[in-house]
Amino acid sequence: MDIKVLGPGCPKCSQTESIVKEAVAETGVDAVVEKITDVMKVAGYGVFGTPAVVVDGEVKSVGKIPAKEEVKRWLAG
Repeated sequence: MDIKVLGPGCPKCSQTESIVKEAVAETGVDAVVEKITDVMKVAGYGVFGTPAVVVDGEVKSVGKIPAKEEVKRWLAG
């Protein structure tokens, strides 16, 4: 599973990255979590609000910090 956390590195983006990594660790899903801070790469996903989360190429969340339980649902698939 490929997960990208999109954002410039603001506190909300860092918190989102932490939540995603915790959810991956707790569920045991085989996933790579990558932080994307490059504005042009973020825009390439059609995302103009941050933080955003992309799971396997699908934008799951934009402009808010997702709840850990919500992230776990995405991981379950």
